[in-house]
Amino acid sequence: MNYKDIILSIKQKKIAPIYFLCGEESYFIDEITKTILKFTLTKEEKSFNQIVLYAKDTNTEEIISEAKQFPFGSKKKVVVIKEAQHLKKMDNLINYFEKPQLSTVLVFEHKNKSIDKRKKISKTIINRSIFFESKKLYENQISNWIINYLEEKNYKIDIQAATIISENIGNDLSKITNELSKLMLAVNLDDTITSTHIENYIGISKDYNVFELQKSLGEKNITKSNKITNHLSLDSKNNHIILVISSLFSFFQKIITYHSINDKSNNNVALKLKINPYFISQYKYASSKYSVNQLVKIIGLLKEYDLKSKGVNNKNTPHSELLKELIFKILHC
Repeated sequence: MNYKDIILSIKQKKIAPIYFLCGEESYFIDEITKTILKFTLTKEEKSFNQIVLYAKDTNTEEIISEAKQFPFGSKKKVVVIKEAQHLKKMDNLINYFEKPQLSTVLVFEHKNKSIDKRKKISKTIINRSIFFESKKLYENQISNWIINYLEEKNYKIDIQAATIISENIGNDLSKITNELSKLMLAVNLDDTITSTHIENYIGISKDYNVFELQKSLGEKNITKSNKITNHLSLDSKNNHIILVISSLFSFFQKIITYHSINDKSNNNVALKLKINPYFISQYKYASSKYSVNQLVKIIGLLKEYDLKSKGVNNKNTPHSELLKELIFKILHC
């Protein structure tokens, strides 16, 4: 089942006896567990019927014992296994998966990786539980995810503001939702969240961020690019050079792709570059400023400075100076 279907079924009180939640994106795993707890037990019932076990501190025998116990003063009991990726002797659970206690909801949080689907226990898990594999979203999916997340909560955000958040926070959905919570507390439902709100309530400057650096480089605006670079260099902890280089690599790679597209209709370009149509003009303009040969050299520079930032062929130059050097070379490529 996918994430939305699982959440909907839980809210409809169609709750299964076993949930096995695994994968790299912990946000979806946490949200499913929270929803199970919210819609299965009342506040009063949780005192006796909500059990949380950590895999490192427990074993399969204790899990089975807890799961087989009947609820106290409630129709259901919820047993959550945290950090299930550390649980040993998983094969011991096969019999329980095949015949679970129907009054218990057993939830496994197997974070940061999937399971080995070749093993017998894995096949049993997939066939005998609500199995969900939580995958990281790609960077180009984050802006739309932010827009949809806020829409579900009856808030609106413009695409530029959503992009600023995604470019500066990355694809960690837990961090993103924490920042969005700040915005929802501060912004009226009737207002559209803009880059000004982002600056005021999250602290990401609407003028000095990676998104604006990309834009100014695409325009070959030397003055603005240098101003933004100097600003980012002052706070290298929150604007780590590796993240900046990663964003620039994606940006210039898309410009190269734009050059190679024959059908430059908006729909086709948006599909090929995996971007919102709102930004097509930015890539179109950038492609007029950079030839393919220049872009190949820039990609080479980005790879070189990525290695330098990690200490390869660089012993003393700080990240702030490396970033300034890189931007200078890109603008004068």
